[in-house]
Amino acid sequence: MIKFSALKHTRVYQEALAEGREEGLQEGRLEGKLAVVPLLLKAGVSVEEIAQHLELEIEAVRQIVQQQS
Repeated sequence: MIKFSALKHTRVYQEALAEGREEGLQEGRLEGKLAVVPLLLKAGVSVEEIAQHLELEIEAVRQIVQQQS
């Protein structure tokens, strides 16, 4: 039986760990962008401008607008 500490040093484990971290960072960035959308809407920024500047799909911004209503 392989001990967990030995498994941590394998290439497969290290690659999976790095991939998981990158996915987590991407999710965090997206959540941050989505969190600022309502503030920008209150400031009078258009849906199109928000999508463009935050590099979001316009539909994602529109969904947030609908949730705010």
